[in-house]
Amino acid sequence: MATSQIQTVNTGADKAKLGAASAVVVASLVAFYMLDKQGSLIQWAALLVGLGVAVALFFTAESGRQLAAFGRDAWREVKKVVWPARKEAIQMTAYVFGFVLIMALFLWLTDKTLEWLFYDLILGWKK
Repeated sequence: MATSQIQTVNTGADKAKLGAASAVVVASLVAFYMLDKQGSLIQWAALLVGLGVAVALFFTAESGRQLAAFGRDAWREVKKVVWPARKEAIQMTAYVFGFVLIMALFLWLTDKTLEWLFYDLILGWKK
């Protein structure tokens, strides 16, 4: 059985950064609702600025740097994918639709056959 490693925030500075980011998110939400009499433009500006500051704080912590590295690695892997040509994609899509149609007909015929077998022949329940 493979062991999974659980990573936690190690340093006090990282914990403080994550706590500050959480506090800024809460403060920006509170400011959004407290500024309802000032107008929607100020409300949304306070919310977006607060969330921007929180995101910036998050990405300065180790967890944020790991998330950014994961995103870069994922994008690098997406670039390595060999995507099918348009003709090949259309052909494969047609194969899938054809298979689904055949399976739907098969399952419908099986269902109707079993219904006829059980209800009409065995049980005698005529419709």
